[in-house]
Amino acid sequence: MRLLVCTDLDRTLLPNGFDPESPDARTWFHRLAALPGITLAYVTGRDQKLVREAINEYTLPMPDFVLGDVGSSIYVCKQHEWHPMSDWQAHIAQDWGGFTHSDIAAFLKGNPEIQLQEESKQNTYKVSYYAPIDTNHKTLLPKLQSQLQEHHIDASLIWSLDEPAGKGLLDILPARATKRHAIEFLMEKHGYGFDNTVFSGDSGNDLPVLISPIHSVLVHNASTDVKREGQRMAKAAGTEKALYLAHGGFKGMNGNYAAGILEGVAHYHPEIKTLLESD
Repeated sequence: MRLLVCTDLDRTLLPNGFDPESPDARTWFHRLAALPGITLAYVTGRDQKLVREAINEYTLPMPDFVLGDVGSSIYVCKQHEWHPMSDWQAHIAQDWGGFTHSDIAAFLKGNPEIQLQEESKQNTYKVSYYAPIDTNHKTLLPKLQSQLQEHHIDASLIWSLDEPAGKGLLDILPARATKRHAIEFLMEKHGYGFDNTVFSGDSGNDLPVLISPIHSVLVHNASTDVKREGQRMAKAAGTEKALYLAHGGFKGMNGNYAAGILEGVAHYHPEIKTLLESD
């Protein structure tokens, strides 16, 4: 078996949401990651420092790759040495036409609905904002997109919610720097296809992958709104068969967090259950 397992971290693999985690879920996830032929990639809005902190705090398996900063960075991980993938940086840089993070922040300064996040949450190809959780993002995002296009900036605007913190989150990236683009870049570079890649997520910034042809899993603890939106968008895109909603039952677990990831991987690759039990 040769399988690329990609997963979001916060409230997908990390049990840091409102819902309970099944006690053995992360133990089984470690066993999955250790199987021969499994390549593990964390796909997250966190930067390198915060990913390392999560690995230590939650005792996670060391990944082979980290697709960080909402897809705007890719690291090749050799235990504690992580190396940025320079060809990915060169690939996405073209979309901003030479403009910098500071330029984009300046172009959008006159929008009172959004507030720049802390400096530690910004990077070269990601400009991140907070907004009120009840913001009408369907109106806001096209307005911001239009302002950027006036400067010939080709950008992806990714909206999501941090429900525990009661905040809306907006990430502005190069158009080719979403989580989906980063995963597809990794797939092509290392010879993976739709049939031997599985992605798991829980939130709005995971939707570009969840509604793509990549086999994807929405963990059971994802919000009702994200589940509804994911199903609607996947149906419109004709990719319903590539989206699985975890509901619990795998190994008697509840389908939240790591349990949902395992359930989804086993849905697409039933042989995983036997491999886990015999490992």
